Amino acid sequence: MLEKTGARALGGDAEAIAKRFVKARRTGEPLSAFPGTLPPDLPAAYAVQDAAIELVPDSIAGWKVGLIGKDAAAVFKQDRLAGPIFARSVREARPGVSVGFPVFRGGFAAVEAEFLLRLGHDAPADRFEWTHADARALVAAVHVGIETAGSPLATINDLGPTAIVSDFGNNAGLIVGPPLPNWRTTGVENWQCETYVDAAAVGRGHAGVPPGGPFESLRFLLEICARRARPLTAGTWVSTGAITGVHQVVAGQSARVSFGAAGEVLCRAEPYQGAVAADASRW
Repeated sequence: MLEKTGARALGGDAEAIAKRFVKARRTGEPLSAFPGTLPPDLPAAYAVQDAAIELVPDSIAGWKVGLIGKDAAAVFKQDRLAGPIFARSVREARPGVSVGFPVFRGGFAAVEAEFLLRLGHDAPADRFEWTHADARALVAAVHVGIETAGSPLATINDLGPTAIVSDFGNNAGLIVGPPLPNWRTTGVENWQCETYVDAAAVGRGHAGVPPGGPFESLRFLLEICARRARPLTAGTWVSTGAITGVHQVVAGQSARVSFGAAGEVLCRAEPYQGAVAADASRW
């Protein structure tokens, strides 16, 4: 299994790294460096992620998929990575209302315009290979939204894919916007969006920008989650990849993503206050 291979590669350090990341996320304490030996490969990084998932007292509501840069992809033989989105970090956008989301003091935070797939069927637990068409057949709806990326480690992106995977794929939440109309009959190159930070335009693009588009992200996720004994189930959200770029923000800044006919999603970055008292004892 993927996670067992990775655990051997780290020599048992996976759990210690996971505990440090989860504690930092719970308390809001920034990390000045990667908390241990940087995993040498993606299986080792997913071993850390799996250990960390077991430490979080929350269910997984979805998964983020992100691209790995071309140079790193050539090294790691994979062009995408994944991380869990926990249920308490999913927020619903309402028309004209800015959704607050927390950012870690001294850490990393960004907003990413994304197209979100909502699964309508369970994936068979014993299926490890998928085609685009079969992956797409699992989708019940497509929504527009924003992934709020975030980590208590400010240098997480500089350290590369294994650091990102280790800390939940650098995910800190998901803002779910309106459904995308006519997604079954419209090509992904027509799924357009533009991102603004503090009213300044910072990027625009369409869902065909990531290689293979959103359904390639789903196909990848189905396979890697099955190999990790975490098959996708009906109702799962899949955030399929940044369309206009990864736009770094700090507390106090606001962002808006316009998705054309699908509407827009507004959000604002707020200082993280730490785990609320009612939940602190569960961590």
